[in-house]
Amino acid sequence: MFRGSVLVFLGACSFGILSTFVKLAYKEGFTLGDVTGTQVFFGLIFLWMIVLLRQLLGSKSNSASFGEMLKLVAMGTSTGLVSIFYYKCVQLVPASIAILLLMQFTWMSLLMDSILNRRLPQFPQVAMVLLVLLGTCMAGRLFSDQIPTFDWAGIGFGMLAAFCYTIFLTINGSAGNHLHPTTKSALLLTGACILVFTVFPPVFLVNGALGQGLFKWGLVLAIFGTVIPPLFFAYGIPKAGLGLSAILSAAELPVAVLMSSLVLQEEVWSVQWLGVVLILAAIAVSNLHSFRKSRRQGQLATT
Repeated sequence: MFRGSVLVFLGACSFGILSTFVKLAYKEGFTLGDVTGTQVFFGLIFLWMIVLLRQLLGSKSNSASFGEMLKLVAMGTSTGLVSIFYYKCVQLVPASIAILLLMQFTWMSLLMDSILNRRLPQFPQVAMVLLVLLGTCMAGRLFSDQIPTFDWAGIGFGMLAAFCYTIFLTINGSAGNHLHPTTKSALLLTGACILVFTVFPPVFLVNGALGQGLFKWGLVLAIFGTVIPPLFFAYGIPKAGLGLSAILSAAELPVAVLMSSLVLQEEVWSVQWLGVVLILAAIAVSNLHSFRKSRRQGQLATT
């Protein structure tokens, strides 16, 4: 369980540093298409290389029908939309605010689940939503005397990223669960790559941008955004349990805010940190029940 918890935590931290790297790439003059394109391109190469290596080593893995593979590729387009909308948001607003907008998937997922299952959320879930919204307002300094001026387009792109991530989480468990995590991740990323290259043709492959510094950002974003998180989550979540994993995965938020402060020198007020703590507390409290339930089941299984 400890090893699984560490993997989930590191996977979340890996996600958390992405916005800082994207900001640095923008400062060097690279575009949204460059950033998203190189991430999915190099990530796709890495994941399919791992899949091929596993097959060459004779590792056992379940196969998927052509129809199921197409379904996974289609599902992967939602992750492509997350990257496009989130990185556009990062381009327009501070990185510390962009991650707050993406975290709105917490209450969007609850709302989506209520709509699909036609049931009202329970009181603890509603309380979690209210705390997340309150924490977001505090982290966005909306209650301070000096309310910052944000790019409303950036706010919109951030909310779209959260919505697309909610869709991905909702449909992610509907196909390919019997496949090895690397195979499923590679198929999902194939769909993301197709969508990104449709929106932004991969001109970086021929215009010399890779040799001008884009290559390093593509590698960094691919490793920390499309290779480490899905693999670490795939191996760690079954060992740590869903409840604890949901709590640990929230580490993405403080890591992103901390990186924006230390590396990008963005101003982060005390009230913003208080808002971050409030959001983390809401996520933790909302998942404590499932965490305790999984622990009791584990203790019963060992007796």
